[in-house]
Amino acid sequence: MVRRIDVTGTDGVRLTAWEFSDPPTKRRGGPSTPGVLLLHGLMGRASHWGPATRWIAQRFRAVGLDQRGHGHSEKPAEGPYTREAYVADAEAAIEQLDLAPVTLVGHAMGALTAWQLAAKRPDLVRALVVCEMRASALGAASQREWEDWFTSWPVPFATLADARKWFGEDDPWVERPDPARGEFFAEVMAERADGWHPVFSRSKMLRSRAAWVFDAHWEELAQVRCPTLVLRGIDGELGRAEAQEMVRVLPLGQYAEVADVGHLVHYDRPESWRAVVEPFLKEFADGPRGYRERV
Repeated sequence: MVRRIDVTGTDGVRLTAWEFSDPPTKRRGGPSTPGVLLLHGLMGRASHWGPATRWIAQRFRAVGLDQRGHGHSEKPAEGPYTREAYVADAEAAIEQLDLAPVTLVGHAMGALTAWQLAAKRPDLVRALVVCEMRASALGAASQREWEDWFTSWPVPFATLADARKWFGEDDPWVERPDPARGEFFAEVMAERADGWHPVFSRSKMLRSRAAWVFDAHWEELAQVRCPTLVLRGIDGELGRAEAQEMVRVLPLGQYAEVADVGHLVHYDRPESWRAVVEPFLKEFADGPRGYRERV
């Protein structure tokens, strides 16, 4: 069962959360079912976690958040689309949905939000999964590449199949056919009178991205005190050397990688993603006994 829940973010922005499991129940003599908050990456939406949440929802209270500017959440013209706003939104969702202490599972931009929140509010976070997000600054050249890429999109697409094909095969950024990538972007398209458009504003995505690409985020990473799994796809955007350095910086870091997959690890290879994430969640995210009793 998937249940839609309205959440109020910072500055009163209306956010949409999706609960992928039944409402929480009390365990006999114990606390509520432990919570997991899933945070998608730039241009994503909570539904992208669907294949990965089936097993999570069997054991945890699994909630995905459509972040501001994305999915069904509000897309305010003036923003803000800052790091502080994204972090505050996730903080508000945890408190309003009574998820704490929560395990944060983030992909790309969502992973950065997750570790920044864990550093800011350690009382709210039990454990953390960081998937495919770099701690290093990417720089101005990277932002210019994204601006050029967004300009190249042949929007509107005449059909949803055309959008799926372009992102999966024809996009100049695609080195070889990638059906999962095509499906990923098909999920963030909506039909208008003249064809299919992304549900998000590309200019707002650039503003969101500008809030992190020019800075490194090692200092905040080092402030994360909970157990943290750093996960990468072998062919993804987070290199092995940087991922292992992130693990070294983290006080309680662990490293994992998934073979034969790129950036969209959880979406493209949900079973392989599960194989490395599930043991971590079982150890650190289930029940009231936490890492603090073991260190």
